[in-house]
Amino acid sequence: MRWTRRRAIAAGGTLIAAGAAAWTWPEQGFVNPCLGGLPGATAVRALLRDAYEGVDAARLLDAHVHVFGTGDGGDRDVAFDGGRGSLRWPIGALQRTVLANAACAPERAFDAGYVERLVALAEAMPPGARCLLLALDAWHDAAGRADPARTHLRVGNDFVARVAARAPGRFLWAASVHPARVDALAELERVRRGGAVAVKWIPSAQGIDPASPACDAYYQALAGARLPLITHAGTQRAAPGDDALGNPLRLRRPLEHGVTVVVAHCASMGASPDLDRGAGGPAVPNFALFERLMDEPAHAGRLWGDLSALTQSARAGAPLARVLERGVEGGDWAGRLVNGSDYPLPAILPLTSPRALADDGWLDPALVEPLRALRGHDALSFDFALKRHLRIGGRRLAAAIFEGARLFATTGDSMSSPSMASR
Repeated sequence: MRWTRRRAIAAGGTLIAAGAAAWTWPEQGFVNPCLGGLPGATAVRALLRDAYEGVDAARLLDAHVHVFGTGDGGDRDVAFDGGRGSLRWPIGALQRTVLANAACAPERAFDAGYVERLVALAEAMPPGARCLLLALDAWHDAAGRADPARTHLRVGNDFVARVAARAPGRFLWAASVHPARVDALAELERVRRGGAVAVKWIPSAQGIDPASPACDAYYQALAGARLPLITHAGTQRAAPGDDALGNPLRLRRPLEHGVTVVVAHCASMGASPDLDRGAGGPAVPNFALFERLMDEPAHAGRLWGDLSALTQSARAGAPLARVLERGVEGGDWAGRLVNGSDYPLPAILPLTSPRALADDGWLDPALVEPLRALRGHDALSFDFALKRHLRIGGRRLAAAIFEGARLFATTGDSMSSPSMASR
C-alpha cells in the first residue's frame, strides 16, 4: 500500500465524536470562517456551473442533512448529552464546540443559530433543490423504555417537522421512531400523516437490532406506508453505541419484509463478522458486506446506498473508489445511489481534504483552490460540487444520484401539515 500523507494521518489521527472520522492535515485550518453568500471568483462560479450541468434542479436532493439541538432555546424535543461529570465530558464538550462552529451557530444560542444558518444555505440552492432533514429518536431498551443516560443525541420528530416548515419549498423531513417503543406503529402513522417521507435510524446509538424478529410488525408498517428506512451501517463514531448492531447483513430482515432500505455512508467504515458463515464468521470489511447485499438480485430496487461522508479522509479509500467505479453514468449502481452531504460535517475543515483527493487522482488539482474558497461560504454547495467533480477513468458519478427526490416522492410533500408542524 502506498502511504500518502492522507493515509498516514488517517491511520494515526485523532478521532472526534463530531463526525467520528480521522483528521486530515488541516489544509484550511481548523475553524470554519462562516462567510456569507458565495465567493465571486470566476473559478468558483465556473466550478458551480459545471457541477449543476446535467442535473435536474427540480429533483436535486441532499438526502442526509442533520438537524441538531441542545434544548438551549427551551425546546424539550431536542437534547445533547455531552457526558458532563463523566470521563467523556471533554470529548462531548469538544463535539458541541466543533458542531457549533461547523454550523455557524453561537454555542449559547445553538438551536436558533443552527436553524438560521441551515435555512439560509438551503435558500441559496438552485430553485427546486431540497434537503432531507433527519430526526433521531432516543435509545430504548427491549421493553420500550427510553434511557436519557444512554442517549447522546435526540432530535424529536415534531422539532424536525417545525424546522422543515420554515422553508417548505426547500425541506423534506425524515422521522425517527425506535421500533421498541410501545407506540411505535401509532407514531409511524402519525409522522406519515404529518408529512415524513422516510424514517432514520442509527442502530448502534439507539440500541436497535435490525435483524430482530421483534421488528417484523414495524417493517410491515414501513413497507405498507412506503416509507424508506435510512439506516447507518458499519462502524460509526458520531455517538457511543454498539457497532455489532451496524453489521450490514443484519439489514436482510427489513429487505425481506419489503422495506426500501438506504444504507448511510454505504457502510464504508470498519469490519463486522460475516454472518453468512455463522455468528462467529471471520471479520469482513463492512463495505464488502454492503456490496454483497447490493449484488443479490432479490434486493434490486429496494436497497440503496447513500454517499454521505464518503469523501472524508477516514472513508476515501477503497469504498470511494468502488462507488465511483459502479456509480458512473452507465454503471450498475448509477440508479441505486443517492447523494447526501452529512451536513454540517463538510464544514468541519479537517475531515475532508480536496488536496488529498486530488493527490489520489480523483479530482482535478485545478479545482482544489475553488473548492476551498467555496467551503468557507457554503458547505452544502461545497459537498455537492466536490462529488460532482470526482472522476475515475475520466468519468463522473451519474447525474441521477443527485436527483434523489425520486426515491422519496411516494408519500407526498405535506411538510407543513398542522398535525406536526404546529405542535
